[in-house]
Amino acid sequence: MQLLTEDEERSGATNLRAQQVILWSTPVVALALLVLFVAFPGFFPPMSPNMTATEVARFYEENTPLIRFSMVGFNLCGVMIVPFFVLIMGQMLRMRGQSQIFAFSYLTSIVAGVTLFALSNIFFAVAAFRPDRGPELIQVLNDLAWIIFIAPIGMLVAQFVLLALAVYFDDQAHPIFPKWVAPYSVLTALAMAPSAGAAVFRDGPLAWDGFVSFWLRNGAFALFVAVMFFLVRSALDRQARQEVSPS
Repeated sequence: MQLLTEDEERSGATNLRAQQVILWSTPVVALALLVLFVAFPGFFPPMSPNMTATEVARFYEENTPLIRFSMVGFNLCGVMIVPFFVLIMGQMLRMRGQSQIFAFSYLTSIVAGVTLFALSNIFFAVAAFRPDRGPELIQVLNDLAWIIFIAPIGMLVAQFVLLALAVYFDDQAHPIFPKWVAPYSVLTALAMAPSAGAAVFRDGPLAWDGFVSFWLRNGAFALFVAVMFFLVRSALDRQARQEVSPS
């Protein structure tokens, strides 16, 4: 029995070390994604949905190397942010109440979100693959890339709502995450939800280049990741202390 206990303690320590590695790799991944975000010439300023086919084709012809570099980088690094959200899921599994079913549902939302992000990168890359093709075809690919990148927001809204529910139902005396994380997650979901309008509007704040759909959506997501980084770090520190001194 003592041997089993030691094995369990050793396994727990290894698991915590692995989680710490993932946690501290997150800023590196975030920095790489930020560099790629800045490198894509279509984000500063974001391309307008009202650009003509000729203007869109000229953009891809004049910026082919940067577009290819940023999209290859996004496809390599974009999925690397997923382990951070799996860390959040791991903490959700430690919650009491109804939180475990929310955690597994949270994982499906993460997978759906990263899949759509990868698809948008592919369409940007395909548009830049043959910049000499017809302008109308390049415009269609550009529309697909932008709408898939901005508009399918349901999985992200679900992700934030599921985390909020898990935190709300965590009935421990010392909850895994502070209770204010629940309303903050809901607020983030509300800030990002209107970007679904990017599939409809070509002008104004809800267009894919508008303040709400582009800047508020992406800014709210980035801020959420930054906030949760510190909360996950604190949760892992407390978990380590509890496993060393369970009493």
